[in-house]
Amino acid sequence: MFDGHVALLLEAAVSLVNVLTDGAERGRPYTAPRGDDLPAAVDAALPSHGTGPRTITVEEAAYLVRTAEQMRRVFEAVHAQRVAEAAGVVNALLLDTGARPQLDQVPGEPWQVHFHGPDDSLAVGWSAGCAAGLALAIGSDLGGRLGVCQAVMCDRVYVDGSRNAVRQFCSSACRSRTKAAAFRERQHASS
Repeated sequence: MFDGHVALLLEAAVSLVNVLTDGAERGRPYTAPRGDDLPAAVDAALPSHGTGPRTITVEEAAYLVRTAEQMRRVFEAVHAQRVAEAAGVVNALLLDTGARPQLDQVPGEPWQVHFHGPDDSLAVGWSAGCAAGLALAIGSDLGGRLGVCQAVMCDRVYVDGSRNAVRQFCSSACRSRTKAAAFRERQHASS
């Protein structure tokens, strides 16, 4: 599957899309945080590296909202088997963020390829990294593991980490909700 750093970037992409874009979640309408609530929502959505609280400006948060909206388009296009469209959106994100690979080493860890933007701000850095993670997924045989929840009234995205690529739901709650609805439908049909 994906190496640890790429998996982290894809998890961040999923989290940003699911937290920062409007839609539906677990059978209910979902409205993304806005205004003054946005920096805290971004901070909660991004992986923590144990470095303590981050200071995220409203401008950085707004930048990441725009990135999340584009990344949602990628997940939706891959899910609908419009891979060329997804690749076009990812290429635009890579260009916009100026994503460039760089070898970095965290003390006690092996060297890793990280992706940075030209200014390495939080917003550009995470946007560049997430775009690169999506590019690596789509550019490999693992692109089909990007998905959109199949439950009714849910459009949250996920990366399928299952062994045989059978995941269809963003969460166990959506899977259970769907199974329960199918059971009720069968019971109703048989009575």
